[in-house]
Amino acid sequence: MHPVKEMYSFFNTDILELMIHHRSIVKDTFFSLFFLTFLSLGFTASAQDGKTLFNNNCASCHHPVKDGTGPALKGAEQRVGSKDLLYKWVHNPPGVIASGNPYFASLFKQRGVMMTPFASLTEKDIDAILKYVEDFKAPTAPPPGDPNAPESDNSLLYGILTLILAVITLILLQVNSNLKKLSDDREGVPAAEPVPFYRNKAYIATLAVVLFVVGGYYTIQGAIGLGRNKDYQPEQPVFYSHKVHAGTNQISCLYCHGGAYEGKHANIPAVNMCMNCHMAISEYTGTDKLYREDGTEVNGTAEIQKIYAASGWDPKVKKYTGKAAPIEWIKIHNLPDHVFFSHAQHTRAGKVQCQTCHGPIQEMTEVKQFADLSMGWCINCHRESKVQFFNQETGEGNKFYSVYEKFHNDLKSHKVDSVTVEMIGGTECQKCHY
Repeated sequence: MHPVKEMYSFFNTDILELMIHHRSIVKDTFFSLFFLTFLSLGFTASAQDGKTLFNNNCASCHHPVKDGTGPALKGAEQRVGSKDLLYKWVHNPPGVIASGNPYFASLFKQRGVMMTPFASLTEKDIDAILKYVEDFKAPTAPPPGDPNAPESDNSLLYGILTLILAVITLILLQVNSNLKKLSDDREGVPAAEPVPFYRNKAYIATLAVVLFVVGGYYTIQGAIGLGRNKDYQPEQPVFYSHKVHAGTNQISCLYCHGGAYEGKHANIPAVNMCMNCHMAISEYTGTDKLYREDGTEVNGTAEIQKIYAASGWDPKVKKYTGKAAPIEWIKIHNLPDHVFFSHAQHTRAGKVQCQTCHGPIQEMTEVKQFADLSMGWCINCHRESKVQFFNQETGEGNKFYSVYEKFHNDLKSHKVDSVTVEMIGGTECQKCHY
């Protein structure tokens, strides 16, 4: 054989054998890459469980480092002194207070509100929440309107990573196909003609399944989300800050929304209700500047003038002119027409705090819909919320529930330690649907 041909054959054979030898390595690398990717995604999801659990169960009344309706949760384990006792408190607050624990008794006396029990939270869930609040660091937010403010949406990054992984997958599949072809040629196995990607049945079937799953997921999510307006935050014709009124000035929600305690609807307060205070308060003198969600500054005094124009009040002569124009407030919270909901039944009879459904309303400058108000959300609340039964011996509790003799007897005989809304029919269809 010619020396050049012999050398070419030698190198070609070595290279082929090397590629065949490393074929398993390429295959293992391919699967290892995907394994590590899914593993890292799993660790990311696990690391955020505490935050998700906190936002879904605790955020309406608590903040990691600030006092709200409830105390700041950071350092809760040190204040309580026992993690087991903390578990019992989360699962059954009335039982812990009844046991005479001094810390929780003083906390209940100080706050005047009983925490909603969360029997569905496991000890592992509670540990995840505690870890999240202990590791929580308050973000240093940039000034409102700062163009350099970082974006919190990582969807673009995830999309790019997914695209890169898809390209790597296709490359590795092509490499694997070429290695197989070289191996077959080396062993003398007849090789079939390569099938183009767009005619490969395996690729087409895989792509069809992926599109079906992804399309089905988004279709279902879209159908489920019809009519739900979570985080809906319209710009109102008059800038009204709940943070200033309910937060800084500690005005009770029921002063403006009296219907929430007495009737079915909370009602939007009339302009005359605003004038009870603003007849004397004609300018905003707060130390904190007011900003809209987009970062633009708001002139509080100019917003008060809109109230005067709507009521027909002349602040100079301190008389009504008779030229009034109603404020066209934009409704935020809407329920389907076939759903019955009474505010009084929840706030007066059930002793439910406004923040349970409306979130930390006392911290909102512009109100948004805090919860999705779905049927599942309501039912879960009914399953977990405890009823404050009237105790005939001590005279404490809610007399609205005094007619449920069976449950009173069960509580006395210790058959049950508490009664949920579900137990008194709170999940029956006819309770909420006409």
